[in-house]
This record gives sequence, structure tokens and C-alpha cells, in this order.
Amino acid sequence: MINTDDIKVEYPKFTQEMKKTHTILIPSMLDIHFALFENALNSCGYKTEILKNKGPECAAEGLKYVHNDTCYPALLVIGQFIDALNHRDDLDHVALLITQTGGGCRASNYIHLLRKALVKAGYGYIPVVSLNAANLEKDSGFKITYSLIKRVVAALCYGDFIMYLNNKARSYEKNKGDSQKIVNKWVHDIREMFYQNKGSSYHEIKKNMCLIAQDFDKVELTQEIKPRVGIVGEIYIKYAALGNNGLEDFLISENAEVMVPGVLGFAFYCCYNALYDKKIYKRGTKAALINRLVIWYFKRREKLMINAIKENTKFTPMNPFTETKEMCNGVIGHGAKMGEGWLLTSEMVELCELGYTNIVCAQPFGCLPNHICGKGVMKTIKEHNPHANIVAIDYDPSATKVNQENRIKLMLCLLYTSPSPRDVEESR
Repeated sequence: MINTDDIKVEYPKFTQEMKKTHTILIPSMLDIHFALFENALNSCGYKTEILKNKGPECAAEGLKYVHNDTCYPALLVIGQFIDALNHRDDLDHVALLITQTGGGCRASNYIHLLRKALVKAGYGYIPVVSLNAANLEKDSGFKITYSLIKRVVAALCYGDFIMYLNNKARSYEKNKGDSQKIVNKWVHDIREMFYQNKGSSYHEIKKNMCLIAQDFDKVELTQEIKPRVGIVGEIYIKYAALGNNGLEDFLISENAEVMVPGVLGFAFYCCYNALYDKKIYKRGTKAALINRLVIWYFKRREKLMINAIKENTKFTPMNPFTETKEMCNGVIGHGAKMGEGWLLTSEMVELCELGYTNIVCAQPFGCLPNHICGKGVMKTIKEHNPHANIVAIDYDPSATKVNQENRIKLMLCLLYTSPSPRDVEESR
């Protein structure tokens, strides 16, 4: 019997000509960030669309074409793609986009699962675009230019900045919806700026962040004392409402203040891993040099975010990543870099030190990096931070939302103590 898996299949490629004729579909993950990414790509000549289809239909479609033991985020992303394709009429003018980091986890391997799933679903003629910085697919017509990188990084920084301030304000706003109005206003304005080839330079980002911070500072806040909850975990499950069953909104409904570390931290993590490869494993001299430059570029924009909050609001700004990356010292080494690796540990320790001692570690069931760098370090973190109240929540097709929410409610019931006056002041 011939094993069809061993037969090499030539998949359709995204060509330069398709840039003008095809709509590129992108799976959703973060509402603010991806709305900005969409226009960053469109302003560079592409026609993109962020998928908004959600619900159990996506998981059901994913289960048809992806083995249920495969990573849950892969199942959801592929299910969301195929569910969207099932409801479109322009299939001859559609392409799909998925990211690859070049590592050994989800961001590198999903593209192969997706292409196989498309063939099985009857959509094998639809090209898949790989968005990566490692030049993994050299024959793709999707070209990463400096202009595109500049706007995508700007969108990432704006997204993190708005998300951070929104999380700081929305749990305490006197008039419900004030924070969301600011979010909507600035997402719209920045999208328009990208179309006008504005908003992505260093000085434009600086100016806009000051204005955004001033708008959030005007939100009237209550003086309530609320439990402070941080969310960490596998990058897709941590951020995507489709993956975590609306975890942020659920925690807000439970009268908690929520904090989710920004995506820029993951970008830093990927860059620093190249430096640790050189330091620990004595390899990748060229990659280390390039990533030093990228880190410098990120640091300048991170500083803008911190200064804008410090100078224009009453809120406590986020820590610089140079401090975050050292938080895992004494718990796990920087050589543990599969998946979210040492970043997951660092984020948990950092959240504890910032007063977010209640932590939800959201992870796909059976995700080895999360089990090692998340569950595996919880005991040590609790020994160093006695107030830490950490719960690991597994997400997969068979896990029920009710069970997940009940476990989170139990965590909130087991709060060690009410926040101190200092915590309350810092939360403002």
C-alpha cells in the first residue's frame, strides 16, 4: 500500500500578481492589534481581511481536518479558515496568511497542517502566505519590505499601548464604555494615518502615544478595591477570545482588574533567544548581530510607551523588557526557549511583583512548553512569592467552558488577601 503522506505535493504559491487580485484572510487573535495590522498591510498595497467568525463552528471544522491530539490553537486557526471559506463566493481570489517564527512550535508548523487540511476540504488551490522574518519561503510573492516592517511594528506598539491603558482603566471606569470609546477612536484614527503614510515614524508614534495617554487619563475612575488578575500562557490561547472562551471579559464580569503582558514582549523574547543561542550554544553569530539591532529598534519604541504613561497619566507604566527577562533567574534558564519558554516564567514572576498575584496560566492541553515553563515552575514561584495564587487552565475541544470558569472562580475565592493600599494606588 502506498503511503500518500510520503508523496511530495506542490502547493499553490502566492505570486506578485496576486497582490492586486487576491484578498488575504488573516485569523483573528487580538482585536486592537489585528485591526491595526490589517491597515498596515493594506497601506502597503495588499488587500487583507481579519476573520471575525467565531464560536463552536470553528472548532468543529478544525476537528474534521486536524487530529484532536494536535495543538488546540492549530485546530482553531485551521477551523476558522475553513469555516470562513465555506461561506465565501470569491474563492478564486482568496489567499490565507499565517505566521512562522522558525522555531519548533506552533508558529512554524501550522502552515503544513493548514495546507494538508485545505486539500482534504477541497480548497487545495488556495495559496497560503507565510509571514516570517526568517526567509523560510523564498519563492513567495509576499515581500517583507522596510516600509511594511515599520508599520507592523508601529501597529504592534500602538496595540500594546492601547491594550495596557484600556486594561488599567476599564475595570474602574465610572461610566461604563468610556474606555472602549477611546479604544475605538484611536484604532480608527491610526488606521487612517497608515492609509495616509503617517503614524509610523518615531516622532509620530511619540506624539500619538502622548495624546492616547491623555485621553485615558481623563476617564473617571471609582475608588473600588478589586482583585488583580494576570493572564499568561501559550501566545494564541493567552490573547485570542476564540481560544480562551472570552477569558478577559469573563474576569471583568467577575469584578476583577485584568492585566495581559503585551505582544512586544514576545517579539523581544524571540530576538533575545538569538543572543542566548550565541552565548549558551556558541552558534548564530550573524543572527545575534542582526537581532541586537532589532532589539535596539524595539527598545526605542518601548521607551516611548513607558514615558508616555509616566508623563501623561496617573497609571503605573509597564516594566522595560530588560527587567522582565531577568525575572526568571533562579527559576528557569534562558536556554529553555521552546514555545513561550522562559518568557512564560518571567511574566508570572513579574506579574506577582507588580501586584497581580492571581494568575491564570492559559494553555492548550498537552502543550509541552507550557507544562514545563508554566505548570512546572509554579511551585518554585510560590516559594519565592508566598502570595502567588496561580491556576493552570487547559483549553482543548473536550474541555467545557463551565468547568474552566468554575476553576477560575475557585481561584478568585482563594485570594490570599485584599490588595494593599499601595497596590490600589499603583493600579490607578
